[in-house]
Amino acid sequence: MKKLLLFIALGLFLVNVSFAQEVKPSFEKQNDLVKATYFYEDGQIKEVGFFKDDKLHDKWISYDKTGKVKVVANYENGMKEGTWYITGENSVKVVTYKSNRVVKVEEVDELEESLI
Repeated sequence: MKKLLLFIALGLFLVNVSFAQEVKPSFEKQNDLVKATYFYEDGQIKEVGFFKDDKLHDKWISYDKTGKVKVVANYENGMKEGTWYITGENSVKVVTYKSNRVVKVEEVDELEESLI
């Protein structure tokens, strides 16, 4: 019986520790949009973007664990729309979407800060 209680207590402790490390996303209403910010376990920002009527909308930016921009994406009512920038090791893919379909792919040397 003591072993069972110890096992249960240890299990509860581990569950509490794993939840303590979770960083919950934040949501902030901005006019007709909701700004969402998601985080890595260490509190660094992982992704920032907007929802409109519960659908991805407007600009979304994803970051790696060092804070470097990985992806700049654009949505319109849940559909991929406009220009996306996807960073790689030595270049940036520029993908243009229209109504959720790829219409053009290019590659450039670096991501311009003004696009973020």
